[in-house]
Amino acid sequence: MKQKILFVVCLLFGLMFINSGLNKFLNYMPTPTDLPEKMQKVMAAFMEIGWLMPLVGAVEIIGGILFIIPKFRALGAIIIFPIVIGILLTHITVVPSGLPIALVLLAINLWVLFENRQKYLPMVRASL
Repeated sequence: MKQKILFVVCLLFGLMFINSGLNKFLNYMPTPTDLPEKMQKVMAAFMEIGWLMPLVGAVEIIGGILFIIPKFRALGAIIIFPIVIGILLTHITVVPSGLPIALVLLAINLWVLFENRQKYLPMVRASL
């Protein structure tokens, strides 16, 4: 039962990141008109750096795909983790109204990292 729940949660999580990454290339979701001024400035700065949004979009797509496939989920969780931290910090500092969803994303990512901790141990041991 736990594996089925984990799969469904990972499927939704991965699809959300794939959708977000594709939107960075195809721009099919409109930008909300009621964004706080601070967030508009942040997004304008990100767009000014021409390579940043395509990089984030590619990482989201690749990480989302890997997150869905059980064999590669551990790698997907590591790839997506910096993006989730960025989402969390953005909502803590700029748009606190989105903090609940950011915390849910962090919890899902940490759950998958915890479930795959045995796969990360050789990497940690090798660096000690």
